[in-house]
Amino acid sequence: MNPLDQLIEALRTLPGVGPKSAQRMAYHLLQRDRVGAARLGQSVSQALERLKHCSRCNTFTEVEVCERCSSPQRDASLLCVVEMPADLAIMEQTHSYQGMYYVLMGRISPLDGVGPRELNLEKLMARASDGVVREVILATNFTNEGEATAHYVGEVLRARGVKVSRIARGVPVGGELEHTDIGTLAQAMVERRSM
Repeated sequence: MNPLDQLIEALRTLPGVGPKSAQRMAYHLLQRDRVGAARLGQSVSQALERLKHCSRCNTFTEVEVCERCSSPQRDASLLCVVEMPADLAIMEQTHSYQGMYYVLMGRISPLDGVGPRELNLEKLMARASDGVVREVILATNFTNEGEATAHYVGEVLRARGVKVSRIARGVPVGGELEHTDIGTLAQAMVERRSM
């Protein structure tokens, strides 16, 4: 495969990018923004080389335990479970939550071949049952997959005697946290309910 085709195929790995979009991006980078293309390649290389998962919350970081998990200012008795790092970022922008997080790096989606085993839930279960966590707040998206994930995780945690709550609706059904306005998300966190 020639370098142009390799670039197009590489761009197609991005979510929502089909063959025509990937082709347009490749031509743009090669013809109009070679400096941007070089910066993009270098940034991807550095990220792959330097970033790893935080041993506590599972988000991306350069160190063993991320800055958020290391902070004595955070409430270690609260653990908010989100699907992706983008969801954690938007939750932080609300300034309505000062607890800890756990990032699943996905959601249960049988049609995509993702079950509880693929999400490595054992690490979450160990963290939630460590004796420090008093409440786990499930903040998965209000999609079918997010709801299934929240239900499954909630059932397993409750069976272990852990208090579980779910962020309140207010986030539109079918909506994703990353695309929800900050006020709605803050209200959903304040009005969370037990499961």
